[in-house]
Amino acid sequence: MSFLSSLLDLLFPPKCVFCGRVLGAGHTWCARCGAELPFTSDGGKRDGDVYAFCIAPLYYEGAVRKSILRYKFRGASSYAGAYGKILAGCIQDHLGADYDVISWVPLSNRRKHSRGYDQSMLLALATALELGDVAVETLAKPHDVTAQSELAGKEERQANISGAYEVVDPELITGKRILLIDDIVTTGSTLDECARVLLAAGAHKVMCAALARAE
Repeated sequence: MSFLSSLLDLLFPPKCVFCGRVLGAGHTWCARCGAELPFTSDGGKRDGDVYAFCIAPLYYEGAVRKSILRYKFRGASSYAGAYGKILAGCIQDHLGADYDVISWVPLSNRRKHSRGYDQSMLLALATALELGDVAVETLAKPHDVTAQSELAGKEERQANISGAYEVVDPELITGKRILLIDDIVTTGSTLDECARVLLAAGAHKVMCAALARAE
């Protein structure tokens, strides 16, 4: 470890992204959280209506929910590195390298400007880095819609998100197996809509991975 890194750790000690405990150098979450986090079984794999399936290492509850809310809405963008390690491990265990392109579910420009960053993009970049790969932009969201979290039923969510996304570069995805990354999956409506757009533009298959899923 360099002198600068040691100094930074001394001045700004790393903290667990889930509970906030101060950690030793090189750690991103504490041993207690590592033992108590609500990990899914078998990668939390569920089939989609349009996408092939989605895997997720964690349930969206308790300390995980609080952590992700800080990440999305309170500027804790640095959590992406720790999240990427968890999600990459799930991908390696339950998907391997059965994909050609890693991408993410994008925010609209208005919401990205308001938040200051696209949390799913940061998660995808961090996950790809852990996998020794790169994440690339395949979708844009030119239409800002009501946040899915503000809507209840799946049909309402599907209607809300319909037509919100478009493919950035069809040549990039034609015939490819796309691994699409998002932070949270609930009903799967957003992932289904993204998959529909990608498949219509020539993608061969869309698989999804999220950090956490609703029970």
